[in-house]
Amino acid sequence: LAMAAPCYLGWDFSTQQLKVIAIDEQLRVIYEDNVHFDKDLPEFKTQGGVYIHSDRLTVTSPVLMWVKALDMILEKMKSLGFNFSQVRALSGAGQQHGSVYWKKGSTQILKNASSELPLHQSLKACFSVSNSPIWMDSSTGRFCSTLEKAVGGAQHLANITGSRAYERFTGNQIAKIYSQNPEVYMQTERISLVSSFAASLFLGAYAPIDYSDGSGMNLLQIWDKVWSASCLDACAPGLEEKLGCPAPSHSVLGPISPYYCQRYGFSPDCKIVAFTGDNPASLAGMRLQEGDIAISLGTSDTLFLWIQEPTPTLEGHILCNPVDSQTYMALLCFKNGSLMRERIRDHCASGSWDEFSKALSSTVAGNNGNLGFYFDVMEITPEAVGIHRFNRDNQKVSDFPKEVEIRALIEGQFMAKRIHAEKLGYKVSKYDK
Repeated sequence: LAMAAPCYLGWDFSTQQLKVIAIDEQLRVIYEDNVHFDKDLPEFKTQGGVYIHSDRLTVTSPVLMWVKALDMILEKMKSLGFNFSQVRALSGAGQQHGSVYWKKGSTQILKNASSELPLHQSLKACFSVSNSPIWMDSSTGRFCSTLEKAVGGAQHLANITGSRAYERFTGNQIAKIYSQNPEVYMQTERISLVSSFAASLFLGAYAPIDYSDGSGMNLLQIWDKVWSASCLDACAPGLEEKLGCPAPSHSVLGPISPYYCQRYGFSPDCKIVAFTGDNPASLAGMRLQEGDIAISLGTSDTLFLWIQEPTPTLEGHILCNPVDSQTYMALLCFKNGSLMRERIRDHCASGSWDEFSKALSSTVAGNNGNLGFYFDVMEITPEAVGIHRFNRDNQKVSDFPKEVEIRALIEGQFMAKRIHAEKLGYKVSKYDK
């Protein structure tokens, strides 16, 4: 009997959907699918995959929705005749910073789930917190202050964990849960990130948090890849035991759980590779190497960089590199991204990107010394708002001609990206001209 050609599955547990991709050994995509939470799982009543609570600060997602989405996508693949026995290994990514709270005794239920039942039915009583805090949550301000104070200030925290305290970062979310529901925290035997939670579902055991996604928690010492005792203590008691030991992002965690072999026909030899966060996974997926920068131009602009010797600052994030545990990746986020560019396009180029591009090409690099900062909303890096224009004599002016405005916007946005990247330790190569 001819063996089916080997393939590999990649999963993405993101905010609005669960996506799967299968590739062959030539990296060709042979299957793609997704479950859209709002549309395909309407019983959870999410909007954009989340619940925004009445305080407008607390944002969560129902953890069982993620499990049910996995059941759904696997059932669909099975009904379409997807050959699971050819899958040699699988891995995946999860939205960063979200956390899942496993109730005492859940490891046994996970390990012994009956292949007669969809997984979400076996796991429905396994979570001590039924709605997981996610990256959009900003309700933990006071816990951030407590954490920074406990370690001697924001810069000190960045020196240890790669970032100052952020409200979405998992340590601060755990501190809030411990503070508001100490009994719920005490009933929790394991805390996973969305990524390690997803890997646990496939492994049939608690998967470790990987170094890279673990760097987005304000808890991991990014230099020696161990939990920081002072950070853990500032968040909640007995936390180290609930987090387990972190692991390299590319480690093979073990074979797939027998549940999947019995229910879907996976091979018992199928390997589970550690899952990581969506940003580190992008660095890996774009195949960045040392010295490379990737820029994602979206509603927010995101920069990720491969860095050898990082210098953590109060702006941006340093994470362990998912591809090479000895190096680092830096992440910078800019809020004034495409909406700002579209507004200047509408105002200066009658809404046309073609006209916008022509105007850009008609002006010289450096814009004759005219410089602008364009922040419609309060910027993250740096914290500033408003539109500020300066002419070649460094005097503030109230407006620019349209072509100058367009070039000032684009050059300003990209120079800011370079300056902040250099602050984090990025070296711009000096080529001999």
